[in-house]
Amino acid sequence: MSTEVKVPTLGESVSEATIGQWLKQPGEAVALDEPIASLETDKVAIEVNAPVAGVLTAQLAEVGATVTVSAIIATIEAGAAAAAPAAKPAAAPAAPAAVAPVPVAAAAEATDPAVLSPAVRRAVLEYGIDPSTVKGTGKDGRITKEDVIAAAANKAASPAAAASVPAAPANERREERVKMTRLRQTIAKRLKSAQDTAALLTTFNDVDMSAVIEARARYKDTFEKKHGVRLGLMSFFAKASCLALKDIPAVNAQVDGDEIVYHDYVDLSVAVSAPNGLVVPVVRNVDKLSFAEIEKAIAGYGKKAKDGALTMDDMKGGTFTISNGGVFGGLMSTPIINPPQSAVLGLHRIEDRPVVRNGEIVIRPMMYIALSYDHRIIDGREAVTALKTIKEAIEDPTRLLIDL
Repeated sequence: MSTEVKVPTLGESVSEATIGQWLKQPGEAVALDEPIASLETDKVAIEVNAPVAGVLTAQLAEVGATVTVSAIIATIEAGAAAAAPAAKPAAAPAAPAAVAPVPVAAAAEATDPAVLSPAVRRAVLEYGIDPSTVKGTGKDGRITKEDVIAAAANKAASPAAAASVPAAPANERREERVKMTRLRQTIAKRLKSAQDTAALLTTFNDVDMSAVIEARARYKDTFEKKHGVRLGLMSFFAKASCLALKDIPAVNAQVDGDEIVYHDYVDLSVAVSAPNGLVVPVVRNVDKLSFAEIEKAIAGYGKKAKDGALTMDDMKGGTFTISNGGVFGGLMSTPIINPPQSAVLGLHRIEDRPVVRNGEIVIRPMMYIALSYDHRIIDGREAVTALKTIKEAIEDPTRLLIDL
């Protein structure tokens, strides 16, 4: 009996999505609730699971096609078994012959392009890697961009492997035109809208990270043993931000028409990297959470983002954002707000720098921090004061305990 596979409910006010990947091909066996396709919405990727066990008999939408909620995108023959591949006739013995190298582009096609994301395909072409030789570490064994880069590094370290691959012509130039994903299009529109609508301004400060680094070194093992999660920097900055937002409510507010909406809670959007771009899941009521609860929430979202398992509810809301560009080595930046929020805190890399303390030049682990804000409702004095409050709380973490 043939069973229809329909697009599931995507979330509040979301009525359509794009076919991002087919995870199963016609003729392949599928188990009950096994993911068979990945859909991209404006905010997250959503997997479509098999409603029955059987064999996928047809794909009714191509990768990149726009589909609506309840649309039929595939059919499954319930209870059927996958057909075994036909046995190949034995080849007659032949004299040894040189084997021509398979072009990388052809190898990518042979590895089923439907399961390679555009970023992975670009990396495959850029690094000259045969994807069939790469072991995927992503969800369900899918190849990630990092897997391709690692394979390229291994190949470069192997003289024999390097010698077996013919060098590309010196004058060869490649181009690849890839359609923007729905998520990337939405990110682009929202960021441009933020620039066009808000009166954006950024203020900077620097922070001596000595006290936080010392606290982490002293308590990290005990903390992890007790709470089952590592003590990171984000919980310190989340707590420090809550102090600043409590003192300067406008930084935690938003514009709604001709009104300003103030919040007596902090729902913290934390920017994390996902396969299809930067996403900002929300840690709710972060002002009421402990260090351990904050770290667990952030770690959980990081794992869900890597696995492509974030939901619409994970992304909804948010009153303030922290974006940590330091994990990528960024020294300084002007982060852009996440509408309708009015401010975002940007963190950067920690590096030893000479500073003056008590009239002497000493070396301290320093970090530049930046606060971008909507000048329509946040004055410069308020922005500078908020950032200064964060700086002081990080440099003297005791303030986080006594609410000072």
